[in-house]
Amino acid sequence: MRRIGPRAVAIIHGAHLLRRNSDVEYKFRQPSDLLYLTGLVEPEAVAVLAPNRPESERFTMFLRPRDPEREVWTGRRLGVEGARAQLGADQAFPIAELASKLPDLLDGAEELHYLFADDKEVDDVVSAAVRSLWGHHRNGKRGPARMVDLRATLHEMRLFKDEHALAALRRAAAITAEAHVEAMRTVRPGMYEYEIEALVDYTFRRRGAHGPGYGTITGGGANATILHYIENDALLADGALLLVDAGAEVEGFTADVTRTFPVTGRFSPAQRRFYETVLRVQEAIIEAAVPGATIDGLHARTVELLTAGMVELGLLHGEVPALIEKLEHRRYYMHRTSHWLGMDVHDVGAYYESATSGSRALAEGMVITVEPGLYVAADDQRAPAPYRGLGVRIEDDVLITKGGNEVLTRAIPKHPGAIEALRR
Repeated sequence: MRRIGPRAVAIIHGAHLLRRNSDVEYKFRQPSDLLYLTGLVEPEAVAVLAPNRPESERFTMFLRPRDPEREVWTGRRLGVEGARAQLGADQAFPIAELASKLPDLLDGAEELHYLFADDKEVDDVVSAAVRSLWGHHRNGKRGPARMVDLRATLHEMRLFKDEHALAALRRAAAITAEAHVEAMRTVRPGMYEYEIEALVDYTFRRRGAHGPGYGTITGGGANATILHYIENDALLADGALLLVDAGAEVEGFTADVTRTFPVTGRFSPAQRRFYETVLRVQEAIIEAAVPGATIDGLHARTVELLTAGMVELGLLHGEVPALIEKLEHRRYYMHRTSHWLGMDVHDVGAYYESATSGSRALAEGMVITVEPGLYVAADDQRAPAPYRGLGVRIEDDVLITKGGNEVLTRAIPKHPGAIEALRR
């Protein structure tokens, strides 16, 4: 409320349950904005923050009322009374009253802060409330004259992690570390990818995490060259590498970690050369991820170092600057190096200060990933035979600190010797 100012109102909406099939619904996960501000985990809810209102009306919740008959079937509800007692709402109403009460909450506000075009049903209610106010301006009503996207306010707040957020991220990182280590210790030729997926997700839940913060990826062999591989149903062959991209979610905050390791417990010489090329780049970029650096700058440096590595491996031929100018590196490295991390695996926050400015500088409190990789398709006849079908990505979560950075996921082994020693 301090950020939006005394003449503004912010509307933050949740989401509805979605049907999976027949009469079965997907497990609900509150949209991050509402979860961040209120902690409410129930569907069908809206929060209205109106610092221009009297103290008894500044934080209003609309949510499902208590319904003992329905709660027998679908679980307990917080209800209107619970929203005041447990969430600290100044006032609360059934969600069915949103359309009738919203005009009064918006009356007199000069700005409306809202995430437009995210939920058509809520959009319609908000638009109707604003139209109603301006339709009655002769009677003293006044609707907001300016609309401000929540990305410019709330999402910028979420970009900088406070102590609560960092505590949750550290806990998520610790649980994620345990899961990745268990995967390294357990994997054997003849297992299936889904067995490792199950082990990772089980470890998350066993240690008290909500579950995975995104779909766990366990890609063996050539499946590791598919960036968002989710089938996880192939047999893990003797001599293959396994790429595991998985992160636990704790109190709404998720880790995001990738490790690649040999199914048999030892890298072949070719696999080790390939892997160490990526590892050297990742370590160099983590060292460079400090206040004042930019995500674009980190990516540009990653491309330079990886392209030089591709030349050393014989994947590309020529001078590094010319290869980059022709985008030849994208044959084997096609994604970005870093993204924001927090409540969403690809978290909110602007990557550029404005439409005409360059990439924004990293600053204390931001959390990013650093995740270079190399991916060679199994049928790539241009690549040396030992590297065909290899996919390696190494990813860590990095907190930008006042004097440098802190690798939140440093406990997860990534040096070849450490991984092999773990298996021994």
